Amino acid sequence: MSIFAKDFEIYPMNYFELRQKTEQLRLNLINLIYSGRTGHTGGDLSVLNLLSVLYNRILNVDPTQPKKKDRDRFVLSKGHCAEALYCVLCDKGFIPKEELDAYGSYHAHLGGHPDVTIPGVEICSGALGHGLSVGVGMALSGKLSAESYKTFVVMGDGEQAEGSIYEAAMAANKFHLDHLVAVIDRNGLQISGSTEDVMPLESIRERWTAFGWDVKEMNGDDIADIIATIEDIDFNNQKPHLIISHTTKGLGVSFMENVAKWHHGVPSEQQYLTAVAEIKERIALLEKEAKEEQK
Repeated sequence: MSIFAKDFEIYPMNYFELRQKTEQLRLNLINLIYSGRTGHTGGDLSVLNLLSVLYNRILNVDPTQPKKKDRDRFVLSKGHCAEALYCVLCDKGFIPKEELDAYGSYHAHLGGHPDVTIPGVEICSGALGHGLSVGVGMALSGKLSAESYKTFVVMGDGEQAEGSIYEAAMAANKFHLDHLVAVIDRNGLQISGSTEDVMPLESIRERWTAFGWDVKEMNGDDIADIIATIEDIDFNNQKPHLIISHTTKGLGVSFMENVAKWHHGVPSEQQYLTAVAEIKERIALLEKEAKEEQK
């Protein structure tokens, strides 16, 4: 069974299907960055699990009606990780594969940051610190209009140094935006090194709890924990929700994992082949596991 829009069949994937889908998306992502010769590879890989779960299990979105009134809103505040979002949007049917294949070429529609001309993209993002403020506005609009949609905002951990985030955090608490979920992709690294060396963030949990948010932590490298954490959210508790997603920068490509220089970068031919081989090996193991389950 497929979730591609062309099949006109969209359904929430189970844990095993999500593992398979996410590894295929990881392969697509590496291919995109290598062929396009640009990308924020490390952060793309650390946030990909979350995006895969959101779009294939959680979000109420429809590629055939990208602006439907009751759609859930998704904001990628860390917009420099656009490549991961593009791969997911293409897989869901929002973006034609021809546009994905053209990434990095002259006059390509898809740029280094998402913009609202792309179906499925809610805001132009990448200027760090803005996404949560916009997400608060979306959630407040829904509350005032008695709409049922939810708003999800994904931020980077280096982004937490931006002061506008905390103004938005106060507003979300004031207006009891319990249909707002913010996620921090906590991989511990930013372009200039460790987040704790550049601008210490801890204790994130205590800070956001003091702002009046309902705070959860999860292992963002673990599909099962992502599902369990998001599906455990109480959307009627009168509090906005923050998830601290502990992840590995460069997840799924051994030589990129926890290496700050892969914040941005394109693999060499040999590195590309190594990465592809690793991912394809995991895909093959999952396919073998699936066949054994069917016996």
